[in-house]
Order: sequence, then C-alpha cells, then structure tokens
Amino acid sequence: MKLTKTDFLQYLKCPESLWLLKNKPEIFPKGEFSLFLKKLVKEGYEVEEYAKKLFSNGLDLNDNNSPTYTKEKLNENYTFYFQPSFLSSEGIFARIDVLQKLDNGSFHIYEVKSSTSIKQDKKHNHLKDACYQKYACEEAGINISKVSIIYLNKDFVKQGEVNPNDLLIIEDVTEMLVPLYNTVVDEIHLASSFINRKFINENECSCKYNTRSNHCDSFQYFNKNIKEYSIYEICRLSKKKINQLLDNNQLAIIDIPSDFELNDNQKKQVISVRNKQAIIDKLAINNKLNELTFPLHFIDYETYPSAIPKIDRLSPHKQHTFQVSIHSLSEEGVLTHFEYLADTMEVSDNMICQMKKFTSIEGTFVSWHASFEIGRNKELIDLFPIHTNYLNYINQNMFDLEYIFINNYFDYRFHGFSSIKKVLPILCPKLSYLDLEVQDGTMALDTWGRMVSDPNFNEDLLETKNNLLEYCKMDTEAMVEIYHVLKNIN
Repeated sequence: MKLTKTDFLQYLKCPESLWLLKNKPEIFPKGEFSLFLKKLVKEGYEVEEYAKKLFSNGLDLNDNNSPTYTKEKLNENYTFYFQPSFLSSEGIFARIDVLQKLDNGSFHIYEVKSSTSIKQDKKHNHLKDACYQKYACEEAGINISKVSIIYLNKDFVKQGEVNPNDLLIIEDVTEMLVPLYNTVVDEIHLASSFINRKFINENECSCKYNTRSNHCDSFQYFNKNIKEYSIYEICRLSKKKINQLLDNNQLAIIDIPSDFELNDNQKKQVISVRNKQAIIDKLAINNKLNELTFPLHFIDYETYPSAIPKIDRLSPHKQHTFQVSIHSLSEEGVLTHFEYLADTMEVSDNMICQMKKFTSIEGTFVSWHASFEIGRNKELIDLFPIHTNYLNYINQNMFDLEYIFINNYFDYRFHGFSSIKKVLPILCPKLSYLDLEVQDGTMALDTWGRMVSDPNFNEDLLETKNNLLEYCKMDTEAMVEIYHVLKNIN
C-alpha cells in the first residue's frame, strides 16, 4: 500500500487514524474540508509558484507527474524539475517541490513552506518532512546530496510587485537532517508496516493519551466509550494528568477522585459537572465589572491575513484589519452602534479616523480574547503613527470579557470552552450565529477577500456586504447581552 508524506505526517499524529483512512476509507470521518484548510492549501500553492521563479531552465511536471514519467524526464537537459514524483519498491511515495540536477549526478531537494521560519515543533516539523522526501527519493534510486528549505522572509514588506528573491529565503538544512534521519527512516518503516496490517484494535486510538486539541478526526470512531463530559473537557488539563486518570480507568469528569491534583478553576469545572449547576463568583464578577469606566465600547475586528502580502506595506502573514464593529453603552443605558467595512484591499486610516470620531478618547473598550484586538492596534500604530495616542488608549483601557469565563464563571454546558460561541447559547439563547450567512471569522475573511479582489466574484455585492456587517455586529451585540446578564446576576 502506498505511503505519502501526508500519510506519514498523519501517522506521526495518530497511527490508527491513518490505518482507518487507508483500509476503510468509506467509514473514515473525513468531515468537511474547512475554509481555513482550503486557505492554507491555496497559499501553499501561491508560495510554490513564487519559488519556481527563483530557478531558470526548469521543467514543470505537475500535469504529468507519475514516477515513470519523472524518471524519463530526468535524463533530459534540464537543471530544475518542479513537482517530480518518486515511488520506491516498498511503496514510499514522494512529490518534490523543486529538484535540482547537480553536475556530479546527484540531486538537490528544495522543500517549499508557506511559513516565515523552519518549524521544528511537535505539530509541524519541517526537518522531518525533508527527511521523508530524501529517503523516498533515495529508495527510488535518486542520490540526494543536498536538501534546502524555502520559506517566507518575515522582514519582507510589499511595495509594488513582489520580487521572489526578496520574498523568499533558501536555507541549506542538509546537516540539520543528520541527527534526525535514522529515526525518521525507522518511523517510515513502521508507518508502512502499520497501514498494511489486516487488523488493528479499533476500540481506541493513540490520541486517547493526548489533550483534546490533539485528537484526530476519527477520535469518536475509535473511542466510543468516551462520552460527553469526559476528562478531555477539563480546561488546560495536561497530557501527564490525562494519562494518570486513564491509568485508573477514570474517563469521565465525575470519576475524577476528589483528592486528584487540579488547579482551582479545574476543580470548579468538575464541581459544575457533578452538580449540573453553574459555579459563579458573583462578587468577583461584580468587582471586575464595576472597575470599568463608562462609556463601554464593545469592539470587534475582522482581519485578512495572507502568506504572500496582497497589500503594500504589509509583510507575510500580517493581519490586515478590514472591518470593525463597536457597540457603545452609556452609563444611562443608551446603546449606539458604529460599523466600518473596507471596500478595497488597501491600507488606509479611514477606519481609525471614524472610530475615534465615534468613541472619542474616553471610557473602557471591551473585547473577547482581547489579545487579538490589542495586537491589531499595535500593528495599526506601526502603519499610522499619527494615531498612536488613540490606539494606545484603547489598549491601555481594554477589558477582556472572556476573562470572566476563564476565572469566575464555570458552567458544565460550556464543555470546558470559554469562546463567545460556546457561552452565548447558554446565557443568551435568543441570539444565535446560526441564523447568519457568515458563520465565523474564516468565512468572513474569505468572503471579503473574494469580494474586493476576485474579478470573477459574481455574488450580490450589497447582500455580501450586509452579511459581513451582520456577522461582525453580532460579535459586539453578543458581548453587550452577555454583559447585561452578568450585571443582573442575583
């Protein structure tokens, strides 16, 4: 059975999930290919296209990239090959971004990444990727003497047409692969052997021993005995503690022993589940809210990031703030609303000017997960120093409403989350994101990006703008309603 690099990376995360995909694809819970993943794939292709421009005398094999065709073309008079593919007798398959034929008969692999650095963390290890590619080629009879990774220059700033020589960095990682290579080869063999097993234990997968954020797509298939309100819902519960509980077959929150070491917030979450009742520190909440100075400006930004900057003055992956919604609440209870939506993909301080006119430099700004808005304001200061005083005031007078639901308000129905989309249905069931055409931030940025830059955009322009405005408006309206609920707690 063929093993690809994507397969190998999935194996490293969860072997059982890969086995299910390869052996029982009809029942593998693929789910919907999210807009976020589509965006990542599209950006990867865009970076590859710029990488190709770094090399002359190249042959693009993308449309005819079978291993047999690749081997035929390697004998022709080209220096660089784009998307050549190789398959070993063991079934190890690789498609290389850029392959260079060297004068000594060996080859140089270039792996293209859409990141601004060479990642070596548990989730993304670019060096392991490169080891896989090198091994697959050599097993197919291609001698690889050099390996490089091409990635985005974080210091690049777009000014007019993008020059790939300024946009991209090529780093030789040949020596960096040496300490990893044998381990990766062993892992490749294990992966190839594992997917060719006729049977495996389908009653659990390796993700069972990981935190919730590291569970595979098929977690529910393999772990049917793990029900709602499991230990994985305990906020920030470490992998070590999860494994301690699993060793004692304590899968449900209600099974956690009373003397098990948890922090105070985790203990409150457990109590809420056991009693099926919210635990609310009313005094702490009142004290926090009473510290806020009116008027209260509930603020939410929508942003457009891109691997290759589409807008002058921006760098790779920098956020472009294209939309804002602000609901301002006076001490007398009067609520007013301001919204702004850019209709062109360009850097402008028009939004900031209108914000300042609406809010003035007074009161408290309230957001959800405030580090995001604070980060955007810092970026806007770099772009528009003239607005430093106003944007610094916002940051210095910012209150994070999510703080309440991390520290003072615990409800078993949140299932360990503190996001506004988890809190709102419980506290304010009459308000719902489900009624909106735009459902989340990724959909918002995708819709806006297509609306302002896609020449083939054929959706109703007025309706699209309204959908975007309604989504951002819902974020700040939801915060206002949640604030009112918190203020009225008896």
